Amino acid sequence: MSPRRNRPKGSDPSDPDGEDRSGRYGGFQSTESWQGEQWNVRHVAGASSQGKSYRCPGCDQLIPDGVPHVVAWPEHSGVDERRHWHKACWNAKDRRTSRVQRSRNAPKF
Repeated sequence: MSPRRNRPKGSDPSDPDGEDRSGRYGGFQSTESWQGEQWNVRHVAGASSQGKSYRCPGCDQLIPDGVPHVVAWPEHSGVDERRHWHKACWNAKDRRTSRVQRSRNAPKF
């Protein structure tokens, strides 16, 4: 068995800036423009969702624990405005209506 190689953080040869773009949640973060605003978008790996489930604002369905998804928030606001989206819902956000109608039997949370 060969010894483990220890590399300091930020020494990834594929990252020319030396920044750790993976962040705390195992995904990468970027900035996108949507509706005339700049949005911070973080792709979250399913294994790092911390045992929580979230409600997607695009389809109004739950994102269960362990499912990869996207966290997005406007650049000018704080992290209190973060919303968790399914990846497909985030990619289709321009094709969706602004008001999602729930059925009468849908949960109220």
